[in-house]
Order: sequence, then C-alpha cells, then structure tokens
Amino acid sequence: MAQAEQILRYLQTHKRGITPIDALRKFGCFRLGARIYDLRKEGHDIKTVNEPSPDGEKHWARYCLVKSA
Repeated sequence: MAQAEQILRYLQTHKRGITPIDALRKFGCFRLGARIYDLRKEGHDIKTVNEPSPDGEKHWARYCLVKSA
C-alpha cells in the first residue's frame, strides 16, 4: 500500500489528525506535506492546523481530514 493510501486511512480513523512525527513513526514518511498535497489533488478536503509545542518555542502542522473525495 502506498504511503498516501496509508495516511488517508489513518486520517479517516483518527479525528485528531496526523503530524509529521506521527507519519515518520507510523509509516516511515519523511515528506508528509507532499503526501497531503497528493491527497488534496485527489479531491480530499484536508485542513492544516499550526500547532505550537508546549513551551511555545516551536510549531508544526497537524493535518485533519474534513471530507473524503
């Protein structure tokens, strides 16, 4: 199964979404943004939420599925 398919299935079953570190740990995916781009091109509605670290020093993206194609 391709990484994009794995990520889509994960998004469909995890309402909280996925972060780049989640994608790396679960699927060995170093380029989550690129896979999200591919899924959006297929028509999936995926929102991006910028999430700060607990100390406020850093931030990262969390991708959540709004609606499947």
